[in-house]
Amino acid sequence: MELDPKTPQYLTSDPKSFASVSAHERWPVIVTGAIDDLHRTVGDVTDEEKRAEGKSIIENLAKLKYELQHNRQLTPLPDDGEPDIAEYNKELEQRGNPTWHNVAWLFSECYLYRRIATLFRLSKHWKSYDVFSRQKMSTFKSSRPAVLELAGKYKQLAQEAESSKGTDGKSPEQVEEAEKLLFSEMCEICLWGNATDLSLLTSLTYEDIQKLQGAEARKSSQKNIIVNDMDAAFDVLREARKTKKNQERRVDIVLDNAGFELFVDLILAGYLLSAGLATTVVLHPKTIPWFVSDVIPKDFSDLLNALYDPQAFYTAPDDTGKTYEPLSDREVEEVKFLFSQWSHFHAEGKLVLRPHRFWTTPGSYWRLPTTAPELFEDLKQSELVLFKGDLNYRKLTSDADWDPTTPFTTAIGPLGPKSGMRTLAFRTCKADVVVGLPAGMDEKLRQTEKGGGDSGARKWAWSGKWAVVSFCDGKV
Repeated sequence: MELDPKTPQYLTSDPKSFASVSAHERWPVIVTGAIDDLHRTVGDVTDEEKRAEGKSIIENLAKLKYELQHNRQLTPLPDDGEPDIAEYNKELEQRGNPTWHNVAWLFSECYLYRRIATLFRLSKHWKSYDVFSRQKMSTFKSSRPAVLELAGKYKQLAQEAESSKGTDGKSPEQVEEAEKLLFSEMCEICLWGNATDLSLLTSLTYEDIQKLQGAEARKSSQKNIIVNDMDAAFDVLREARKTKKNQERRVDIVLDNAGFELFVDLILAGYLLSAGLATTVVLHPKTIPWFVSDVIPKDFSDLLNALYDPQAFYTAPDDTGKTYEPLSDREVEEVKFLFSQWSHFHAEGKLVLRPHRFWTTPGSYWRLPTTAPELFEDLKQSELVLFKGDLNYRKLTSDADWDPTTPFTTAIGPLGPKSGMRTLAFRTCKADVVVGLPAGMDEKLRQTEKGGGDSGARKWAWSGKWAVVSFCDGKV
C-alpha cells in the first residue's frame, strides 16, 4: 500500500460509485453463477470422493455469497501454498479487516477471485478446474458471425501485409499513411472487441483503406474514443522497424478477456507480425481463473482447438439441444487459415505465452518495479506494452479518484516518463476512474443520456460506450 499514490481509491461504501453497484449487485450474481456451474459438473461425477469434495466447494461458495450479501468482514485467505497469500493477508490487516461494503474496490475484487481460487487449489480433485470456462467458450460460440466475418477479412489482410501487395505505384508517404490507417482499424477492432461495428471491416485492404465510406465508418466509431493515442503507438513501431531491421522488436499484450476478445487480440498480434511491425508478440495471461473471463493459458489452447475444427465447434448442439447451420467450405478454410498462421507463429516462437503471478496480486501496477522487478525489467525490453481492458486500466491508475484531467503519464506513476517502459492502454470505460480528459469533457459526458447528470455519479463511464486509448513513452 505504501507504494500506491496518495490519491484515495474508490470504495464500495460510496453510493455514487460503480464500486457500490459491484459489491451489492454484481458480485453475488457472479458467485451464484460459479455455484451453478460447479453444481452441473458435480452432477456428472461418479467418483464419490471427488463428488463429495465438489459439494464441499459449493458449500464454501455459498458461504462466501452470504458474507457478501450480509456485509461481513473479509477474512484472511487460507494458505494454498502460493506466495501471494501472505501479501493478500498482510494488506487485509493493514486495511483494518474491513467489511465487504466498506473497502477499497480494487483490493476487495481481487481478494474475491483469489479467495475463490483457494477453494479449488486446496482440493485434491479440483485443483485445475476453471469455474468460468464453460461461460467463456459459450460466449465465444455465440460470437460465430463476428468470428467468421473477421476471419474472411483477416486472411486477405495478412496475405497483403506479408507480400506488400497493393503498394505498387504508391509513394512511400502514401504507403505509410495507408499502413497507419490500417493499424488504427486493427487497434479499434481489438479495442471494441465484440462491440465492434463489423461494417468497419469493409475497408481493410491497402486499396480500399482510403475510400470515403471506410473513412466515414472509422470516423463514426472514433467519436466515442475520447482519448486516442493510436498514432503515437504506430509511430513508435514504425520507427523501430526502420532502425532495428535485423533485431528483435517485441510487442507485449497484457491480456484481458478470453473467448472473442482473445480472438481479436490474436488478430492484432497476427497483423503486427505479418506487417513486420513486430518480430515477436508476448501474451501475458493470468495464472488462475480471474474476474470471470480473464485469459488463463488453457483458454489459449481451447481457442486454438475450436479453430482447428470450426465445423464441429460451431455446429455442435448447445445445452438446450439447439442445432446450427453448417459452415460453408469457404468459411471453414478462412477460419483454418487463422489456426494455421497462429499455430505457426506459436511454434516458431514469434507468438509467446508468458503467465506471471503478479497479474493476480491485490494491488496496483504502481507496485510493479518493486514487487516484481524481474517482470518489470523484462517488459522494458519491449517496444510497446499493450494493457487490454478495464481492469488493467484500473490497476495502471491504482483505481484512484483522480481528477479526470490528470495526465495519463502522471496517473500511472512509476510506469510513466523515464520508467524505461512504453505503455499503451486500450480500455472501454466500465468503472469510475478515468484520466487524460480535456477540461470540461467529464462534465459534458455526465449530461448525456444515462451519463449521471447532477447525481454526482460518473455513470457515463460505467457502460462501455466510451473508450480511451492512452500512451506513455517511458523510454524518454
